[in-house]
Amino acid sequence: MEVILLAVIMLVSLFMIPLGLPGTWVMLAAGVGYSLLVPNSIGMIALIGTTALAVVAEVFEFTLAGKYARKYGGSRRASWGAIIGGTIGAIVGFPVPIIGPIIGAFAGAFLGALVFEYSRGSGAQTATKVATGALIGRVVASALKVAIGFVIAAWLLGSAAL
Repeated sequence: MEVILLAVIMLVSLFMIPLGLPGTWVMLAAGVGYSLLVPNSIGMIALIGTTALAVVAEVFEFTLAGKYARKYGGSRRASWGAIIGGTIGAIVGFPVPIIGPIIGAFAGAFLGALVFEYSRGSGAQTATKVATGALIGRVVASALKVAIGFVIAAWLLGSAAL
């Protein structure tokens, strides 16, 4: 019964990740709670490993939009614009139920890179290209974070079931 509850929490947490909510951290908290409540279940190696994966996922989410903005010819300023815009966009969201934070993060990364690059003196075409790179980076970051979330869920559930 306990494993089923853990599996439900993992599933709900996976749906939280693309919404900009702390799904990976909820998974880790559930894993720690499970290991405390069910002795000899999830070991310390699994908890440390999944924590490291969650940290890597956060770093990807925070930095990839900026890296892609730079990859598409943007300045360091555009890179920061993509990071700041994506973060603000995810927090503020977009007035669409459930998927608003996703749309907000994507739009924020695009607009942040666009505004910061354009204010630097780049032309509209260059700024748009850089902003497109930032948008692609944000999409890649979200996909990677969800993929890492699947790995965390599988690792914790596999450790709990053994």
